[in-house]
Amino acid sequence: MSAARKNDGEHFVAAGDFDPHSAAALTPEQEKYFFASRRQLMWWKLKRHKVAVVCGAILAALYASTLVSEFISPYNLHTRDTRHLYAPPQTLHLFHRGDWVGPFVYGYDHHLNMDNLKREYTPNPDKVQKLRFFCSGDSYRFWGKIEMDFHFVCPAEDGTLFLFGTDRLGRDMFSRVVYGARISLLIGLVGIAASLFLGLLLGGLAGYYGGWVDSGVQRLIEILRSFPELPLWMALSAVLPVTWSPVLVFFGITLILALLDWTGLARAVRSKLLALREEDYCAAARLMGARPGRIIRRHLLPGFTSHIIASATLSIPAMILGETALSFLGLGLRPPITSWGVLLNEAQNMNVVALYPWLILPVAPVVVVILAFNFFGDGLRDAADPYR
Repeated sequence: MSAARKNDGEHFVAAGDFDPHSAAALTPEQEKYFFASRRQLMWWKLKRHKVAVVCGAILAALYASTLVSEFISPYNLHTRDTRHLYAPPQTLHLFHRGDWVGPFVYGYDHHLNMDNLKREYTPNPDKVQKLRFFCSGDSYRFWGKIEMDFHFVCPAEDGTLFLFGTDRLGRDMFSRVVYGARISLLIGLVGIAASLFLGLLLGGLAGYYGGWVDSGVQRLIEILRSFPELPLWMALSAVLPVTWSPVLVFFGITLILALLDWTGLARAVRSKLLALREEDYCAAARLMGARPGRIIRRHLLPGFTSHIIASATLSIPAMILGETALSFLGLGLRPPITSWGVLLNEAQNMNVVALYPWLILPVAPVVVVILAFNFFGDGLRDAADPYR
């Protein structure tokens, strides 16, 4: 920038300083940044958080898999193989005795150990069972509507494919984990939608209006938070009638988790609105005749989007853990509904786990999802405030 010229005690700026073709003009990169929308800035900042991007891709893949669970699982959810009760996981191989075969597993020889009454399985190298891809296998009803038998991968003809082993009824654990993801992941999304609605609504009303509205909401929050969380979950879940259909039980558990999770977000929203409602732009919107709902929605809530995103991404795994814990204790979802918590319910007997440790494999996707949501939420929280 050229120096200011002084003339008779007054300061002037050279006209060349505003010439777009001068050295002070913005570069294409600067112009792209300064004229970018908030959404573009958020996306650029999120891409720099490599761990969050990877975790976001993992979560997207997991949620996409719930749309085609029937295709991914090699067996029907209820298929039983009475010849392979408590069969251990089979290992995938590509080479057999130095020769390329492609993806395959070795078939099992098994016998009952009369000393400990345990079924013992031994891979037989002579039983090479090559996998089939994009094949016809167990029949099922896609989303409970369309009769189909298409699978991405199937066991060999008269062979087996137990990547996660089998349970006490001879059902494939991998297929059941894939089906269980549909319920466990969906309950987090449905629950957080209800929780966010209650938290933003009640917290927004308390923070914007104050007075008796604020006092009423705060007393309700204090009452809910005064109960121990897990015993309260258990008590409310036990109230659900055993005669309810699986769908009603699903929505009942989701509602219970949502009703107990909105309090933290409501308090955060209240404290932010108490400070922001006194800002000049909020007063200007009020003087121009804007309704309270529009002021809260359009002017106040966007001011702390990053906090809302962080709360949402932390609440989803909390709800997944809540459902898993209740189902594990036998107070949540029940068969024939299949979720990760229902699968882990079979691992309550430590003697069974000691003999058949693959029954606790459903805990692996739970851990992956919880970690992915936490890292992805951390990246989203930073990206939601691109000017920081």
